[in-house]
Amino acid sequence: MPSGEIARERATVQSEIERERAVVHGLYDRLDRTRDAVTVELAAVRRTDPGGGHQARSERDAFARMYEDRLAQLRDVEDRLVFGKLELEPVDGVAAVHYIGRLGLRDEDFRPILLDWRVPQASPFYQATAATPLGARSRRHLRTRGRDVVGIDDDVFDLDALDRAALDGGGDLQGEAALMAALTAERTGRMHDIVATIQAEQDRIIRAGLRGALVVQGGPGTGKTAVALHRAAYLLYTHRDRLASAGVLVVGPSRSFLEYIEAVLPSLGETGVVMASVGTLFPGVEATTEDAPEVARLKGGLEMARLLARAVKSRQIAPTADQEATIGRWHGVIPAELVRRAMQRAWDSHKPHNVARVTFNKAAIRAIADLIDGPASGDRDYDADRAMLIEEIRSSHDVRVILNTAWIPLTPQKLLQDLYARPNWLATITQRWTPERRALLLRPRDAPFTVSDVPLLDEAAELLGEVAVVDARTIERERQLRMDLENAEQAIRNMQVEGLVDAKSLAAAFADAGPRPIAAELAVADRTWTFGHIVVDEAQELSPMQWRLLVRKNPLKSFTIVGDVAQVSSAAGATDWASMLAPVFRDAWRLEELTVNYRTPARISEVAEAMAAAAGVPVTHTRAVRAGQWPVEVVRADVDGLVAATVAAVERLRVDAVGTLAVVVAEPSADAVLAALRAAMPREVDRGALGLRRPVAVLTPSEAKGLEFDVAVVVEPAEVVESSARGAGALYVAMTRPTQRLVVVAARPLPAGIEAGMAAAELAAAG
Repeated sequence: MPSGEIARERATVQSEIERERAVVHGLYDRLDRTRDAVTVELAAVRRTDPGGGHQARSERDAFARMYEDRLAQLRDVEDRLVFGKLELEPVDGVAAVHYIGRLGLRDEDFRPILLDWRVPQASPFYQATAATPLGARSRRHLRTRGRDVVGIDDDVFDLDALDRAALDGGGDLQGEAALMAALTAERTGRMHDIVATIQAEQDRIIRAGLRGALVVQGGPGTGKTAVALHRAAYLLYTHRDRLASAGVLVVGPSRSFLEYIEAVLPSLGETGVVMASVGTLFPGVEATTEDAPEVARLKGGLEMARLLARAVKSRQIAPTADQEATIGRWHGVIPAELVRRAMQRAWDSHKPHNVARVTFNKAAIRAIADLIDGPASGDRDYDADRAMLIEEIRSSHDVRVILNTAWIPLTPQKLLQDLYARPNWLATITQRWTPERRALLLRPRDAPFTVSDVPLLDEAAELLGEVAVVDARTIERERQLRMDLENAEQAIRNMQVEGLVDAKSLAAAFADAGPRPIAAELAVADRTWTFGHIVVDEAQELSPMQWRLLVRKNPLKSFTIVGDVAQVSSAAGATDWASMLAPVFRDAWRLEELTVNYRTPARISEVAEAMAAAAGVPVTHTRAVRAGQWPVEVVRADVDGLVAATVAAVERLRVDAVGTLAVVVAEPSADAVLAALRAAMPREVDRGALGLRRPVAVLTPSEAKGLEFDVAVVVEPAEVVESSARGAGALYVAMTRPTQRLVVVAARPLPAGIEAGMAAAELAAAG
């Protein structure tokens, strides 16, 4: 192209950028004015004196909550408020143009000036193709930095209108220009919001119905996590009446993973989401330690549910002999049969252990009163003398010993600690187990709970129920809560804001008289909270016991389940969806597959897949959209020089490359590699979740799952295979983390398939 034509082309592009910049500045100005207006309204509501009535106060608080939620949304979309422009085919000679963003905005006359990306009118922005334009003439991807437009990419579906499209850099950027720009951009250690690059295959899954369990299967780099998070935001928007009060739970495999994705949902305008790792799904417990594979496998099996049920039952001990007791001035014998009859009353209630214990205590105390004073009749059960006798029985030391010996109150933590720390008791309830199997569970009472213990704690809580504490203050507090809930519901009906404000959270905040909690905050503290929808990422890692826990948190079984069974690394996980999900969902689940690899270049993915195939790991074959600039590089070292060679490779890559770098190393060698790297570059490297905040992160394969980096250095692949319960599956995960370059440092022979895969990948790239 002649230089003059290039200059004119660049001038045209710059002119288009300036025009879009003016539009975007106008949208930000409207955002600012909307924020200011909501802030003023919120301040006015807070200054309002509602008078002394509960109803008036509830109405004021409901208005305040609505403004607080709106203000939080408006603040969370500051970054990349608008990212797209959609031009539709003319109707009556007028072409409609829509700007697409993270939330909807209207002008002073209430005309839409920015469409929320989740509304139906925005769907062509994601779903349109040249073959099926869906009424769209073109779409433009706006690249922004702060509040400025810095670039544009156009996809043109109407070829007759091609001359009207300003193309960034010249040439025809049909189809996936913006996607490719996102793929080649360096990673920051946080997952970018890629809502502007969601493609048709992904968009169809995002907008699927809410009912049942949707399984999204895809190999590395296919965008599973992006799809899952955007689906959560879409469902919250589309089914707000159902999900706003109950909330959405997003479960990830680790704290590192959650830090990686934590900015995505807020940037889409959703803050009422609970994000949890599998080790934090029981209130008050934050487990990060993993059990040894054989222990995790045992704890994750459904047999543990039966063991816990036996453990609870064994703590209900009917006496075999009569027992003496002193109650006030009365001294006598409490027959064993009297206690057994009271226990039978409790068993017949079929309530959890601690709840049934209340029935047992009441029945036993009344029977003891009848023993001392004769059976109650008429009003005598409620007269003053009878009440005093019952109180004396309840406070008697001997009676408390008799009742607690038969039926002691238990917490989930104590039950599990006793199970692990009392080998004789464990043996009595596992008579068919081998001693070796029992030994897997034994540990000191003060040992911290592990990730595998969390579903067992929840299972125990289900079997035990809450420890009942009934006093005058509790009764009065429950009465006040019921009154507050009624007032909140009436206030919401009066204001006609159903679906925008939750009565339960409003009532809870009213009673607390402090900052009003959102549904997500309430859910974190309440083990029995049930969510409207649950998103599970890296779902192939979950054990049957973890699935039992999650289904209790969503009895309607509305799930988005994301993962790749070929990447399973947990000893308690599953290698096929049917065996994992059929016991939980029966036939109420459906499978969608993502087949396009947007992240990993073919030069890397083909080598990883060749290695996996040689090891018999059943991977999901994907089609990479780009070959990649760099072939897989192998750095050879001797055994004693392996760590030094790793440091040298990282230092060289830090000079040659930009972006983030992960050093993926087997657990036995991780500390040595970390120490050497810290000595060489103390301010640039850290381990695990902390490493995601530095240019260089040292991770084990399990810590690296679900993450992506510009460059990955895999240290001693043979050791990665040997030290993991999943063998070559762990190496497959490690090799598929980079978006640009993969360097392998090895002193031992490479696992089968790697060298052959490298040769085939380079042949394909050359051809």
